Amino acid sequence: MADSGKTFSSEEEEANYWKDLAMTYKQRAENTQEELREFQEESREYEAELETQLQQTESKNRDLLMENNHLRMELETIKEKFKTQHSEGYRQISALEDDLAQTKAIKDKLQKYIRELEQANDDLERAKRATIMSLEDFEQRLNQAIERNAFLESELDEKENLLESVQRLKDEARDLRQELAVQQKQEKPRTPMPSSVDAERTDTAVQATGSVPSTPIAHRGPSSSLNTPGTFRRGGPRPLLAVLCVYVRPPWICTETQEASMQAWPPSDGPGRLHWGDPPHTRSPDISPQHRGRPAAESGGPGVQTCFLPELRVRSVPRPSQWPSLRAGEQKQRQRGQAARRQQRASR
Repeated sequence: MADSGKTFSSEEEEANYWKDLAMTYKQRAENTQEELREFQEESREYEAELETQLQQTESKNRDLLMENNHLRMELETIKEKFKTQHSEGYRQISALEDDLAQTKAIKDKLQKYIRELEQANDDLERAKRATIMSLEDFEQRLNQAIERNAFLESELDEKENLLESVQRLKDEARDLRQELAVQQKQEKPRTPMPSSVDAERTDTAVQATGSVPSTPIAHRGPSSSLNTPGTFRRGGPRPLLAVLCVYVRPPWICTETQEASMQAWPPSDGPGRLHWGDPPHTRSPDISPQHRGRPAAESGGPGVQTCFLPELRVRSVPRPSQWPSLRAGEQKQRQRGQAARRQQRASR
């Protein structure tokens, strides 16, 4: 088109020009056809490849669609499971929260109860300490009372021994009075009667001892008889007065007349004799308990008055040489009483 306005000098030149131009276009057309053929071949190849790729893609797409559907189904099932699990988890969480609240409430109650128990335990410990102290005090007082009881028991035994001794002395005094009456009857023609002063002293000493009955003669055995001397060198009532002074009254309250009588009466070493300061259990044989405290038989002799010696607690005054043995005996009795009490507590 650009060459349309070109001018030629001759027709031949114009013809050549157009021939050359035609040859150029022809060459271009051939080249273009060849390129078209090549392009068609390549496009056929591309179409085949694209078809194969399309088939492959379609197959993949079908597979993916199937997989997608399967995954969708799985997703639905998972969603349903998740919903159910979520609801169950929510219910479990709610139940656990309720349990936690109840547990916290129980924990608070238990802590409060523990504090109350600790306070009660402290109170009980204080009460226990106070009880232990009071128990120790009570045990101490009980031990003191037991010791005092043992001492009182020993004193009671001593009292029994002394009562037996007093009973023996009563019987001996009665026998002496009876023997004195008999002797006075026998010696009436030879010796004068004892003065009324001595008789009054004797009766006063006998009556001052009380009114508890003594053992009758009928109940005494042969072993309780006294071997008295046949004659008294210094008067009849003096031995009896000495006996009453020594064994019924303490030696430090004897009157001068009784002391003179005692000094005038010679002691004897025979069996059944009475000696100053001897223990009561060594002076005469024992008297059975059933004979204790019975009235004495009346002698009926002249100048003899029936009397009753009291069963009082009379302590004989031991010799100083006997004090250690008496203390040792009391200590042994106390130890035996303590051992018996320990055995009783152990058996309980």
